[in-house]
Amino acid sequence: MAKPAQGAKYRGSIHDFPGFDPNQDAEALYTAMKGFGSDKEAILDIITSRSNRQRQEVCQSYKSLYGKDLMTDLKSEISGDLARLILGLMMPPAHYDAKQLKKAMEGAGTDEKTLIEILATRTNAEIRAINEAYKEDYHKSLEDALSSDTSGHFRRILISLATGNREEGGENLDQAREDAQVAAEILEIADTPSGDKTSLETRFMTVLCTRSYPHLRRVFQEFIKMTNYDVEHTIKKEMSGDVRDAFVAIVQSVKNKPLFFADKLYKSMKGAGTDEKTLTRIMVSRSEIDLLNIRREFIEKYDKSLHQAIEGDTSGDFLKALLALCGGED
Repeated sequence: MAKPAQGAKYRGSIHDFPGFDPNQDAEALYTAMKGFGSDKEAILDIITSRSNRQRQEVCQSYKSLYGKDLMTDLKSEISGDLARLILGLMMPPAHYDAKQLKKAMEGAGTDEKTLIEILATRTNAEIRAINEAYKEDYHKSLEDALSSDTSGHFRRILISLATGNREEGGENLDQAREDAQVAAEILEIADTPSGDKTSLETRFMTVLCTRSYPHLRRVFQEFIKMTNYDVEHTIKKEMSGDVRDAFVAIVQSVKNKPLFFADKLYKSMKGAGTDEKTLTRIMVSRSEIDLLNIRREFIEKYDKSLHQAIEGDTSGDFLKALLALCGGED
């Protein structure tokens, strides 16, 4: 699988709609929801073909034209999987991610996979925006929420990622060799000088959570030269539980982020039953970022298009909305 070139062009499937008129859209949505029963087709059509920025403008126009809240009206007209998708598209991205994180920590169990998926793949700017949105929407900091909902080494990894403080620069070869050595020691391939395991774990976490993506790619190459092993494979073999899952997600995201999401989408539709929440979360959150790249990785790895997979696995208006986001057959 070819790695995307440095500074590879990431492309979403959803863009600004040309000839956009927020008042016209607001009126069309109002009409679609007026009276008994709603014109779901019209609602889907408008919302899935506008960019997030444009949807925010439609919300404003709707409020000024009708003195009503568009989100509230949509909630009363649609339900289930379709509602989760459409309402998700209507939220500004940082607030959407904040809500997914909040949901992952609500109730009895914690949904570690969602926490990892979001925190391990977002850029510094995205993470910072999520922190602000979280505070604004839930009146407590994301860090406090993570602190009270997770524990141990896993908690430290998430909190580190949640600072949005990853280095932005290029690679440093000497540093990369040192970092690769740390990885080799913690993964028990190299002969460990009688180091303290905990401090090694912390150093490994620092490497994966704070080094820049280009630098980490170099670290992974140095690791192979040094050990003849692939770092991802080794983490899978030597570590366990949530810590392992978090580290693997970071490594996969560094190697090829669109492929990481393609794998997640594939798993959400594999076998009996569909994981609609994951499917929706990824389609919504990547639609304007790299969904075209994800589509390309999907067909290359699984020999069928994302479009085909969605068609075979969902139905009705939910299917129509997903296909509109997918933006075409490959």
